[in-house]
Amino acid sequence: MNIEQARFNMIEQQIRPWEVLDQEVLDLLFVVKREDFTPAAYRNLAFADMEIPLGSGQVMLAPKIEAKLMQELGIKKTDKVLEIGTGSGYMAALLASRAEHVVSIEIRPEIAAAAQANLQRAGISNVTVEVGDGIDGWSHRGPYDAIVLSGSVPVVPPALLKQLRVGGRLAIIVGEAPVMEAQLITRTAENAYNTVNLFETVIPALDGAGAKDQFSF
Repeated sequence: MNIEQARFNMIEQQIRPWEVLDQEVLDLLFVVKREDFTPAAYRNLAFADMEIPLGSGQVMLAPKIEAKLMQELGIKKTDKVLEIGTGSGYMAALLASRAEHVVSIEIRPEIAAAAQANLQRAGISNVTVEVGDGIDGWSHRGPYDAIVLSGSVPVVPPALLKQLRVGGRLAIIVGEAPVMEAQLITRTAENAYNTVNLFETVIPALDGAGAKDQFSF
């Protein structure tokens, strides 16, 4: 397989048609090598428009969803970012290429260890991978300029909103199959938030995120 041609096709045929037009994001997809974060058994599918299994029931999201969330978050060089659900480490690598620092929380130790190894191999040093349940964020390292979840949740966890700085953005996919909505929630003031619906999709639930009736507020 011609890897560079496959990467180019992914960007031009899947990602750009999904209205990911931010040139900095598109350039990043050439720089951060997605195939290096893909399990060896699926390496030839690294650029396919599909979720890739990581083991333990976890997946890498389709490239266009990661790229779209990346674009909407508008990460800046001074940003401190929280990622919930490290997965393969690929999204953390994309975020880290734009941000000052990324804290990435992974509930499964074996997946966290594999992601850490992927990030080290890629020479990315501004990501801290922590093992834990990030459904309510990671408050002691906050507040954050941006938060992104790699799995869906039935409702927005209130704790995450409180960990955003004023001006901070949360990219989250909310709902239950067959209807989920990707949202960008911006903290506009101490007690004010602005929500924009980005697109409809269906992705696997975040590890540890139960159905609505299991939440107690």
